[in-house]
Amino acid sequence: MKRFALFVGIGGISTLIQFLLLILFVESRLLPEVFASAVGYVLSSIFNYWANYHYTFQSTSNHAHTIPKYALAVGIGLSTNTLLFAAFLWLFDNYLALPWVEHYLVAQFLATGITVVLNFVVHKFWIYRSH
Repeated sequence: MKRFALFVGIGGISTLIQFLLLILFVESRLLPEVFASAVGYVLSSIFNYWANYHYTFQSTSNHAHTIPKYALAVGIGLSTNTLLFAAFLWLFDNYLALPWVEHYLVAQFLATGITVVLNFVVHKFWIYRSH
């Protein structure tokens, strides 16, 4: 349970980084919403790897061994997050208008909530597993 709490805390900081980048990219019109979410996810993953390696899982695995697996896990999480984000955004933009909040923020919140569970399982049982 302690590891899950650390994972969620570090994930929260990573998510904050992703949300801040998403808002920056969208509000400055640098990127459309789906691309902004994906780029924010990838960039926040750098902090996430470092913090989970050292604090959550206290891994002693060689980075040459964990980084390729982490990159694949980021790809899985990125795919899941981006597909869910795009689906929720489409749903809100076309069928479920939320006039009091930006659709892309609600879509990201929902996509993140679902993706975090998948990410924890992948990290715990595959990336940082002790040999």
